[in-house]
Amino acid sequence: MTKYKMLVLDMDDTLLTDDYKISRANKEALLKAQNLGVHVVLASGRPTPAMLAYAHDLKLPEYGSYILSYNGAVITDLKNNTTIFEQSLTQEDIHRLYDFSKEHSVHIITYLNGAIVSETDSEYIAIETRLTGMPHHKVSHFKAAVKGPSTKCILLEEPNYLKRVEAILKKAMPDKSVATSKPFFLEVTQQGIDKAASLDRLAQRLNISASEIIAVGNASNDLSMIEYAGLGVWVNNVTPDLRDKAQVIVASNNDDGVAEVVERFLLDRND
Repeated sequence: MTKYKMLVLDMDDTLLTDDYKISRANKEALLKAQNLGVHVVLASGRPTPAMLAYAHDLKLPEYGSYILSYNGAVITDLKNNTTIFEQSLTQEDIHRLYDFSKEHSVHIITYLNGAIVSETDSEYIAIETRLTGMPHHKVSHFKAAVKGPSTKCILLEEPNYLKRVEAILKKAMPDKSVATSKPFFLEVTQQGIDKAASLDRLAQRLNISASEIIAVGNASNDLSMIEYAGLGVWVNNVTPDLRDKAQVIVASNNDDGVAEVVERFLLDRND
């Protein structure tokens, strides 16, 4: 029996190929893992609605599993279709982030009523719309549209410039969690929210220790769970400056890296 009880997977650029699909090899491997009793958990910066079709494709509700969405701001029990944890940015937080975005000339989006909301268009917002499958509502006045809390905001711009903005934002708002998912997505959630924090909440609920968890990712918003898990794994297309932050590197997202993790560490074929 494998010593690992949970396999936690980032989605974009990790589980999913570049065309946002789960490969046949990855799907078959994950079904095998679940048949062994391993909890397969998806942990993504994506909004909850943009994760559900993939979760159902992997039969996660049938196996009583969970998803961590919005970088861990929401935990959903798929078997019972209930939210078991949620922590949002306040309206004031979002308005403050909007002012910051205007000052530093970056785009900003948030999520309201199942839609992406922004005051602007950009190629990067178009990417988020495409990968989530959510409608994009362009509004005349962002602050007027945001009249309550939301789980997450994203600042979007050309990667090199956004990297500089990230450093400024972290100093300006130390009370927020800030992480990059894609090089042009700077994701902002409430302080203390990241994938590791919510993974720990879930692990405690299931009486699973960190040493019994494998986490697989590719980007800086995955780093916290990579460091938290008993086995931290990057796919080969990991952001270059993070390569030495995990114990193992497997094949890329386009070459069935997740299936490799299952074969090597969950199916006990090397024992």
